[in-house]
Amino acid sequence: MPEPPGQALFRARVDAELEAFARQETEQLLAVDADLLPVAEQLTAAVSGGKRLRAAFCYWGWRAAGQPDSDALVRAAAAMELVHAAAVVHDDLIDESPTRHGAPSAHAALRAALAGGTRPQARSRALALLTGDLLMAWAGQMFLLCGLPAAYLSRARGPWSTMARELVAGECLEVLRTGSRPDTARSLQVIRYKTAKYTVEHPLHIGGALAGAPRALMEAFTSYGIPLGEAFQLRDDLLGLFGDPAHTGKSNLDDARGDRPTVLFAQTWSAATAAERRELRGLLGRRDLDEAGLSRVRAIARRTGAPERVEEMITLRTGEATAALARAGLPGEAATALTHMAALAADRQN
Repeated sequence: MPEPPGQALFRARVDAELEAFARQETEQLLAVDADLLPVAEQLTAAVSGGKRLRAAFCYWGWRAAGQPDSDALVRAAAAMELVHAAAVVHDDLIDESPTRHGAPSAHAALRAALAGGTRPQARSRALALLTGDLLMAWAGQMFLLCGLPAAYLSRARGPWSTMARELVAGECLEVLRTGSRPDTARSLQVIRYKTAKYTVEHPLHIGGALAGAPRALMEAFTSYGIPLGEAFQLRDDLLGLFGDPAHTGKSNLDDARGDRPTVLFAQTWSAATAAERRELRGLLGRRDLDEAGLSRVRAIARRTGAPERVEEMITLRTGEATAALARAGLPGEAATALTHMAALAADRQN
């Protein structure tokens, strides 16, 4: 799926803002002590690369409310990517994922840096936790220092607090429900709060709040953002089990080994035979699950038709999002960009 018009230029602007901010902050961190270099390296790695979708949704939330292009707003939008970076570091730590985008995840990289000391695994996990915490603090700092007037920033205080609360709530729900009986409705609640809202709805709301968007526009952002955010994560679930690791940057074993409460597994379970459920109970959650076991999980999922049903859910939600966008009557440039971004979020290979 090609990028929306202008997305490459926008991504370059966000990258430049993040690189400058991270360089300044890591220099100050290293001024405390040079021993902090491994942490500084992971902070830099965490903010490098990515599609910058969350920043783009924040930007177009601002533009959809009638505001012009603004470098200060781009800096505020870039803070959304620091929230995402923090969530990724914490998520990989919770899930014990060894890789992210084809490179060692933060806790794995930090373990290598501590290989010569005692208790390297516990210490690397502690450092990764602190790295994620600092990234979240960076997000708030970058947002507050973006250069927009204080009156504008004060309008976004509520949406920012809601984003932080609901993101943590979603992550907690996933932890609490991991290993429980698969249930599609409960899994959809997890992805709504863990991923969907902070990926699309909250960035749109923050951009809109900064711009002084009216209530009707904020409601339109919700009608567009929630189904699209859910479609984004449903696609992620499919890629997690069936995608090409060369494109996704993650192992296909992660979701199965973690027995994560994904909609894909819930749909598989609901249509599985009694014998297949016994097999799934013996396979999902095994830390030593190998490729043969993964192949069996995939075979059961395919036999039940779960991937096709998840594809239907993605199509339905993407249609709901684009229909909500059509009803919103947004300015032409914003409507075009958000239409392209809906397709980009839901139809992707990584």
